[in-house]
Amino acid sequence: MAPFRFRWREPILELLAMRDIRALFADYASHHQTKGNKWFHRFGIPMIMLTLVGMLARVPIAPHVDAAIVLIVIAEIVYAILDWRLAALMLLISAVFYLIGAALPFWINVAFFILGWIFQFVGHSVYEKRQPAFLTNALHLQSSGSEE
Repeated sequence: MAPFRFRWREPILELLAMRDIRALFADYASHHQTKGNKWFHRFGIPMIMLTLVGMLARVPIAPHVDAAIVLIVIAEIVYAILDWRLAALMLLISAVFYLIGAALPFWINVAFFILGWIFQFVGHSVYEKRQPAFLTNALHLQSSGSEE
């Protein structure tokens, strides 16, 4: 068996190929057709985003820079490539989530992070009966927070 190697070129090429935001959302929506799955996602995705940022806010990278800030900057670059309006909206949401998540106790962030993922997989396994969209296109990890 060959050792695992991260292929950084593939995600970059995928990003450049998916520059049409409408196509990205249409593909994402095709994985989310049932009311039950949409309901679980409307609660689960914000929980995951809020708590991930809240947990990463506790990981210092440099003075006045933590892992959450780095993640937000990287995500904003991708959003800006896809659509500047989406980038502006997600920057606002990310800033609010950063402030709230950083203020929550760590254990609450962990608990709601796990609960958010449980919601995602209940939505897909019980209602949609289809794998999550991000398993076929990693960009859906970003589009999920902005579409639902």
